Amino acid sequence: MKSYLAPAFLIVAVLQPLAGTLAPVFGIGTPIGNATRNLGAPEQPPPVFFSIWAIIFSAFLVFALLLFRKREPWMMRVGAPLALAGLGNILWMLSAQLIASRIVDFFLLIPILAASWMAAARFDRLRGLGGSPAKLIADMTTGLLAGWLLVATAISAPLLIRSLTTLGPTDYPWQMLWTTLCIAFFGAWMFARYVSRSLWFFAALAWGLIGIVENNWAITGMGWLAIMTGVTGSLVLALRLFRGADGTGIPA
Repeated sequence: MKSYLAPAFLIVAVLQPLAGTLAPVFGIGTPIGNATRNLGAPEQPPPVFFSIWAIIFSAFLVFALLLFRKREPWMMRVGAPLALAGLGNILWMLSAQLIASRIVDFFLLIPILAASWMAAARFDRLRGLGGSPAKLIADMTTGLLAGWLLVATAISAPLLIRSLTTLGPTDYPWQMLWTTLCIAFFGAWMFARYVSRSLWFFAALAWGLIGIVENNWAITGMGWLAIMTGVTGSLVLALRLFRGADGTGIPA
């Protein structure tokens, strides 16, 4: 299996940014994000905030090239669940364009999130064992991916609720936003307590929260929701910075 991991990982890294081009480039299916754009939903960051995927995909590709070249044991251990997360991302993007079901999209996120957290946990066990450019890239890749997938899961929960009910995008805005924030904050606590000490995770989470603040302050006009998100998000980030994290609770 190890002999196939490096080339398979590289293929996944190359295909990830290409998987989302079916609709915008080839006109096949629905472009990703069209289903939630301009709905006025309070929990959705503006489209520009999803550009973080360009950073994640780039870091993923750099790590794939390093893995293909060096194939060190620790890289294999981190790369295995990371490759599964990347493969899941490809399947999610294909589903989002070809099936365009919010229900399917939400449940596809769960195993991707789990795989990314497993990769972050495996890397967390390496902290204190010496640094290298490869480890910096691995930390960045696993942390950003795990953090942004938590954001993606949290903002998808209200979409799932609306898909299963007759609620519209602007119905019960406080409750929908709190649903998103509770998932994000509980996930952040779980990650810091049991998974990893990565600050990259919280950088991705903070980016998502800033997007929600921007959405409600400048787009939906619901300023109190923006203030609530900013205050509670700052509290969670401050707790991580000043209290620290435990990490490595998931067996590698």
